[in-house]
Amino acid sequence: MQRLLLLGMNHTTAQLDLREKLAFGGADRDAALAELHGRFPECEFVLLSTCNRTELYLARQPHAPPRFEELLQYLAQKRGLAADELGRHMYQKTDRDVAAHLFAVASSLDSMVLGETQILGQVRQAYDAACQAGAVAAMLNPLFQRALAVGKQVLTQTALAEGRVSVASVAVDYARRIFDTFADKTVLSIGAGKMAALVLTNLAELSPGRLVICNRDPAKAAAMVQTSRADVAPLDDLADHLAEADIVVSSTGSSAPIITRALMEAVMPRRRYKPVFLIDIALPRDVAPEVAQMENVYLYDLDDLQQAVAATRSQRGAALEAAAKIVADQVEQFIVAQRARQLGPIIDQLYRRWHELAQEELSRTLAKLPQVSEAERRQLEDLARRIVNKLLHEPMQMLRSPEGSHGSVIQYLHAMEKLFNLGPPQEKGVLTPFPEKGGQDPFSGEPPS
Repeated sequence: MQRLLLLGMNHTTAQLDLREKLAFGGADRDAALAELHGRFPECEFVLLSTCNRTELYLARQPHAPPRFEELLQYLAQKRGLAADELGRHMYQKTDRDVAAHLFAVASSLDSMVLGETQILGQVRQAYDAACQAGAVAAMLNPLFQRALAVGKQVLTQTALAEGRVSVASVAVDYARRIFDTFADKTVLSIGAGKMAALVLTNLAELSPGRLVICNRDPAKAAAMVQTSRADVAPLDDLADHLAEADIVVSSTGSSAPIITRALMEAVMPRRRYKPVFLIDIALPRDVAPEVAQMENVYLYDLDDLQQAVAATRSQRGAALEAAAKIVADQVEQFIVAQRARQLGPIIDQLYRRWHELAQEELSRTLAKLPQVSEAERRQLEDLARRIVNKLLHEPMQMLRSPEGSHGSVIQYLHAMEKLFNLGPPQEKGVLTPFPEKGGQDPFSGEPPS
């Protein structure tokens, strides 16, 4: 028996400062997966952490640990946060709602920027990391595989991914709001990861007078700018380039700010206090928040960009509707497929038991009829088999059908066990199907009604 649980926070439930504290980089994520799976070896885990969300997906036995409160305490302890305060910004989802949410996430319907393509790769990376940790099995494997397929379908079959569809592109659009022309401007991009590569592509469209890529590893930055007109500089020279830049876009993977107030206080006199615009799209943040308090320093972060792109949803109604329909259809198909897989063993058990009973009664009757020929015996055996199949056909079809997927499957299973003296699902290796929408919370510790 397995149930799904999701505990998460995203850009709609928490401000940047809290999301930043809860973020898990690659090494932190892998360590957390190993720790959780070691502590709860019977459970499955996937930890998804991006600039806009941290979500922990879990599959486990009903009424078994860890419960929601334990997961919350774990996350709070890992990040030195108060569990009560953290919990006010977290959402909890179970079973069907977990699948619906994950499919929407993979399709970028839950992203700050609708149609952004990075999230699909981030979901894949989170799933691959869980696979490498041995933390996924019969429940989360099909869930995440289906989610990746749904995300790809949405991005290829709808217009959702058209136009400015990444945080990097929105950041560059922000730069367009600041200046009318860039021919006489110096633009500095800090970082050489995937996000930085997207930034570079979009910054090049501005045709700035000078474009500088600053990174800890100049060779990595040089490889990134092979096809663009940009200068490469080591991170050690950051202060020199901050003194010259008009716009700075930063997107490194640093765990601490690389642009501090002390650094900017040293840089501003060299600039003769000329205004500088800092656009920070990293999480954790690359620019210390107190930098925004300085005169002639204008700082924009992910929360500022969120406000800038909020209006785009109303402009993409048709694409959004088409994508949402794909997600809803795929959720239903997934639930039905899971239902069939989960109900299969107990339905097979029921058929076997009824056929055994029918054969026992037929044998008892045939023992009283010594004159029955072999051909007649075969006909009677076939008759008994067909009667059993016909009696079970309609109720089993209803259990397997999409229309039946909204019924209380747990009640059906318990009724079948009691009425037909079948073993409980956990003794037969059956995964209990999802309860109907709005039904009893499986993590409450209460038995199903």
